[in-house]
Amino acid sequence: MQLRFVTIPIAALQLSGSMAADRAAGEIYVIAHPGLQVTERDVRDIYLGEKELAVGIKLAPVDNANEQREFLATVLKLDVTKYNALWTKKSFRDALNPPPVRINDAEVIQAVMRTPGGIGYVRVAPPGVLVVAKYSL
Repeated sequence: MQLRFVTIPIAALQLSGSMAADRAAGEIYVIAHPGLQVTERDVRDIYLGEKELAVGIKLAPVDNANEQREFLATVLKLDVTKYNALWTKKSFRDALNPPPVRINDAEVIQAVMRTPGGIGYVRVAPPGVLVVAKYSL
């Protein structure tokens, strides 16, 4: 059995490191279905289950698995454990379900676009949605 060594140029390693740094230092956009009327002040209440309707439309928030930790820390000032505990209590006490979790930005965007009460958070806001808020990480 012969071993092979692969050399990776240092520039490639530096690039991948800077891409990770850019991602960590980026922004999160809260987006909503274009017909929805919500404001930045509503975001916290929506994700904590305190606001369920906006102008007669049932809100349908979705969580983004790839961005959840950053969103919770930046916007809600919670970690994942506290967020899940909050929703467990709400499920039993108020019979509310937590926002469903989508895997990535593409799935969140798709859910928001096809649901009249859809609201979610992504790293890059696409055209055709309402940008409710922008948070720097």
